[in-house]
Amino acid sequence: MLIADKWKDYELLDTGNGEKLEKWGDYILRRPDPQVIWPASSDKELWNKADAVYHRSSSGGGYWEYKNNVPKSWNINYGKLKFIIEPTGFKHTGLFPEQAVNWEWMSGKISGAAAKGRKQIKVLNLFAYTGGATVACTAAGAEVCHVDASKGMVAWAKNNLSMSGLSQNPARFLVDDCLKFVKREQRRGNKYDAVIMDPPSYGRGPGGEIWKIEDAIFEFLEETAKILTDRPLFVLVNSYTTGFSPTVIENMLKLTVKKNFKGNVSSGEVGLLSKASGLILPCGIFGRWEG
Repeated sequence: MLIADKWKDYELLDTGNGEKLEKWGDYILRRPDPQVIWPASSDKELWNKADAVYHRSSSGGGYWEYKNNVPKSWNINYGKLKFIIEPTGFKHTGLFPEQAVNWEWMSGKISGAAAKGRKQIKVLNLFAYTGGATVACTAAGAEVCHVDASKGMVAWAKNNLSMSGLSQNPARFLVDDCLKFVKREQRRGNKYDAVIMDPPSYGRGPGGEIWKIEDAIFEFLEETAKILTDRPLFVLVNSYTTGFSPTVIENMLKLTVKKNFKGNVSSGEVGLLSKASGLILPCGIFGRWEG
């Protein structure tokens, strides 16, 4: 388990009874988490300090109940990186703080390669959401191509890059179906030194294309491996799909990327430490290939 414990502007205050209590900058949010099947460690007084509470709807989705004057959006920092936080109708905030451990790892791989004389390191970020990894890799000196099917998420990612003072750095932002984009890059002969992907369990592309991770992920990895350079740095696969084991991703990387490029494959979980209880909240899984 890798723990994202270097945050200054984010804190997991407590977990319990199907919820988590988090401090995002100046604001405390309370929202559901299906992993939390234990009781809370702190008393109701702390939980009642929440500035906003997310309530699930019986018809799907849900809504935020604002108890204090919470702005529509605000910013938080991770070191020199800046991100826009905005509570959405699906309980998310636009950032997964546990991914900071992967940002650190990728940044280290990029800066390490640059220190050895490697130039123009090109990174492809697929299913790239609001661009946490895009901002981190750009800040480390890479040229990043950011692809997501949601126009709104791509716009959010652009704003995150700008907020971090990196808008002049080489980065492309594309609204596209990720598999179709990868196959077009094959035909164009474009190659990348590293690939990041965070495929959803289920989704639709901009043209209505249906994505189901259990049906599509292996082929997707096979096709993506074809656009790696001769000396790739890394491939990172994240997943929040319920029931997936890290070993599943590790096996797929061995059968696709490692098959062609040797290197090392590892996998595991990412998590956050609860301040009140000292318990670790598991948040997702990952698989890494590195050359």
